Amino acid sequence: MRPHRLRSALVTTLVVAAAAVSGTASATARTPAIASTTAPASTLSVLTELFAERLLLADKVAAAKYGTELPIDDPARERQILDDVAARAAGLGLDPDSVTTVFRDQIEANKLVQRGLYARWDAHPAERPTERPDLAKEVRPALDLITTRLLASLKETNPARTDASCVPRLYTAATLSAYGHRLDVLHIKGLGRALPSVCTTE
Repeated sequence: MRPHRLRSALVTTLVVAAAAVSGTASATARTPAIASTTAPASTLSVLTELFAERLLLADKVAAAKYGTELPIDDPARERQILDDVAARAAGLGLDPDSVTTVFRDQIEANKLVQRGLYARWDAHPAERPTERPDLAKEVRPALDLITTRLLASLKETNPARTDASCVPRLYTAATLSAYGHRLDVLHIKGLGRALPSVCTTE
């Protein structure tokens, strides 16, 4: 099977798994599961766990912005993040361009979830968040912590990410992470959006 068809099939599997686990219920009210600290660093699950954690924080980002003048797209903040990870990647001996691409995918995945939540809340006012998290004091520090962990994990998983078996192993790990975090369909789609640039074998 060609790589792009394999990705499509595995993303479909993720969505089906999400529907089986959580239907279309919102993940907003759930507390993100804590990533396993016993998973070997050489496995790709260490990345998909962090991707899932980051996606669940998108709920708080959306809750902080919804109904305000703060836009989902924040080019200045995004550029700051990407410039920072590029510099830190070089210090870790990683290729800054490939790391920047991985983080750009994380940002786009996060925005995909935010847009989906906005649409859900517009259609179902009763599901709108009742609290507004503090972006500067609560949400961004949590995202920054995940950024640091992701950079370390990208370095640790570099051999696995360049291996010919990376793509199927990555999507298998993502399926397990989606199940473990009980992601709904929206967040599963976000997880699929977070994956394309992880493997560097193509």
